[in-house]
Amino acid sequence: MITSDSPITALPGVGEARAKAFKKLGVENIRGLLCHYPRAYQYRGHVRSVAEARSVEGPVSLVLQVVSVPEEHRAYGRGKSYLRFRASDGTGTVSVTFFNQPFLKDTFRPERRFRFWGKLDTSHGVSMTSPVYEPCVDSTGEELAPIVPVYPLSAGLSQKFISERVRTALGAVITESDILPASVLLENGLCTYSFAMRNIHFPENTDALERARRRLMFEQLFVLSASLCMKKAQRTVSGARALESSDLSPFTDLLPYEMTDAQKRSVGEIASDLARCVPMKRILCGDVGSGKTSVALLCCLLAVDNKFQACIMAPTEILAEQHFASISEYTEKLPIKIGLLTGNVKGKKRTQVLQQLADGTLNILVGTHALIEPSVAFYNLGLVVIDEQHRFGVKQRARLWQKNVQPPHILVMTATPIPRTLAMTVYGDLDVSVIDELPPGRKPIETVHYRQADRPRLYEGIRYQLKLGRQIYVVYPLIKENEKQNLRDLETGYSQLVEVFSDYKVGMVHGKMKPADKEEAMRAFKQHETHILVPTTVIEVGVNVPNASVMVIENAERFGLAQLHQLRGRVGRGAEQSYCILMTNNRLSDVTQRRMQVMVDSTDGFVIAEEDLKLRGPGDLDGTAQSGMPFDLKIANLVKDQEL
Repeated sequence: MITSDSPITALPGVGEARAKAFKKLGVENIRGLLCHYPRAYQYRGHVRSVAEARSVEGPVSLVLQVVSVPEEHRAYGRGKSYLRFRASDGTGTVSVTFFNQPFLKDTFRPERRFRFWGKLDTSHGVSMTSPVYEPCVDSTGEELAPIVPVYPLSAGLSQKFISERVRTALGAVITESDILPASVLLENGLCTYSFAMRNIHFPENTDALERARRRLMFEQLFVLSASLCMKKAQRTVSGARALESSDLSPFTDLLPYEMTDAQKRSVGEIASDLARCVPMKRILCGDVGSGKTSVALLCCLLAVDNKFQACIMAPTEILAEQHFASISEYTEKLPIKIGLLTGNVKGKKRTQVLQQLADGTLNILVGTHALIEPSVAFYNLGLVVIDEQHRFGVKQRARLWQKNVQPPHILVMTATPIPRTLAMTVYGDLDVSVIDELPPGRKPIETVHYRQADRPRLYEGIRYQLKLGRQIYVVYPLIKENEKQNLRDLETGYSQLVEVFSDYKVGMVHGKMKPADKEEAMRAFKQHETHILVPTTVIEVGVNVPNASVMVIENAERFGLAQLHQLRGRVGRGAEQSYCILMTNNRLSDVTQRRMQVMVDSTDGFVIAEEDLKLRGPGDLDGTAQSGMPFDLKIANLVKDQEL
C-alpha cells in the first residue's frame, strides 16, 4: 500500500535512475512528489477553429482530424528526419510537423482526432511545428483537462512522466487525513486537503486552482506560525532574574537630547519584559540614526541597577569602539565601569578586562565577536545586547547566551528595518519593538543616480560642498584593481581624488590596513583634519561624523539595497542638507535599475527593507541560514502574501 511516506520508487516506472533524477528536484518520497507543485500552467481549454486561430498570437488549442497519411522525410542532415501530415477541422487545414520521431507515424493515422496546442505559423500556408498533442473523442475536446500543469524538470524526466506519476500518487493517498481542523477550514473559507491537492496539480478551472492555491498557502503559513509559537513557548519557562525599575528618568536624563516617542515606547516594552522571570528575547528594529544605541544603553543601566552585568556585541571594531566611546561619555558621572574587548585589545589590558569581568568589577562590556571566546567569563551576566544581529551566525549568538548559569535577557538590534508584519513572522520566536521615527530636526538625505558621464558634475558638487566646510565620503567596492572585475578600485580612486582635489586633504581607510593606521585615519576625519575619506564598506556601520554631508558610492550596482541604505546613513547626521550619489556603469540590468530607483525615491528604511525582501528573501526561519526564501515555503511567499 502506498502512503505519503513511501519512497518515490513505489510508483510504477520509477527505478533507480529516475529516482536519482527526482532527488535532484528534492523529491524522494510520495509526499515530496505531491509537494512538487507546478511552476506554471498551460490554459488549453479554449478550443478555436483554424479560421479563428489564424489571427491569434501565441499558443492556441485546435481539435483536428488527421486527413493525410504521415510521411517521413530525410531531406536534411545525416540521421535527421521529420514527419509531416495534414489535419483539419472543416474551417481550415493545418500542416503538422514533428522532428526525429518516426514512430509517431502509427499514432497519427487518418481519421483519428487530436487536440493540438502550440503556435500557428501562417507565413507559408497554415502550419504547426512540434505541438503538444492529446487524443480526443469529439470536436470539442471537452473530456480533456482545460488547464495543464508545467513542472520543474531535471534530466531524465518529462512533463508527461511527472504528470502521470503525480496522478497515480494522488489516487493512492488523497484520502489521508487533513492537517487543518474542520473549524479552521470553516472559519477561513478553505477547501479540503484532497480538493486542494487535486486542483493544484490538475485544476478543474481557474476558480478551483485559486481555491487550491490559497488553501495550501494558508496551510504552509499556519504550520510555520505554529512552529514559531512552539519555539517561543519553549523559552517561556522561569529561570531568568527579573530586573525591576520603577523610574527610568534618572537614566533618560543622561542623554543629551529628548527621546522620541518611538524610543520611549521601545524602552517601555523592553523594561516590561525585563521585569519578568522569563528570559527576554526581543528584537529592536530601527532605521539608521533612529537612536537604538541609546535605548540599549538605558536597558544596560537597568541591568546594572539590579546588580547584574550587561554586554553589547557589535560586528566590527569600529562600531564597538564607537559604542564604547559614546556610552563612556553618557555615563561618566555614574559610579559604574565600562570595558572594551576587541581583537585589538591585547596583553595586560586584555588580562585586566577579563579579570574585572570575572570578579564583577566591570559593569558593562562592549566588544566584537571576541566576547564569545571561551576565556571570557562573566561574574553575573543579566543582559546581552547584540547589534547588527544579521552579521552574526545563529550559533555564534547562542554561545553568548550561555555565558551565565541563569539565562540572561536578550536584546538584538538591527538597522535594516523590517515592516512590523514581516518582522513578527521572520523573527517569530522574538518579540518585536520598532523605532519608526527619526530624531526631530533631521533633513531627509537627497539621493541621486549618476552614470560615468556625470563625473564632472559630481566633482563640481563635491568642490562646492568642500568650500562650505563640509566633508565627503567616497566609497569603493574593491581595494586593488582586479582585471576580472570591471570595477573602480580604492587605490586608483584615491590617487585620482588627490590629483583633482589637490588643495584638500584626502585620506583612506580599508580592512587590510593595520588597526593603528585605520584608527588614525578615522580620527583625522572625525577631527576635520581630512576633508575627503576614501573607504571601502568598512565604514558601513559605526562611523558618526555630523559634518560629513556627501556620500558617494562608486559602482553602486554592486551593492544590495540594505548595504546602500546603511552607507547612506553615514551622512545626514548633522543639521545641514546631505546628499548620497549613486555612481554606476552605463548599462544596468532591470533589477539593478530598480534598486537604484528605490534608493532615489525613498529614504524610509522600512520601504527599502520590503523591496530588499522581495529581491533577496528573509532567510531560513526554521534553521540557521541567513539568506534566501525558507526552504519549506513551496507556495506561500512572506512578501507577497503578507495579508494571508
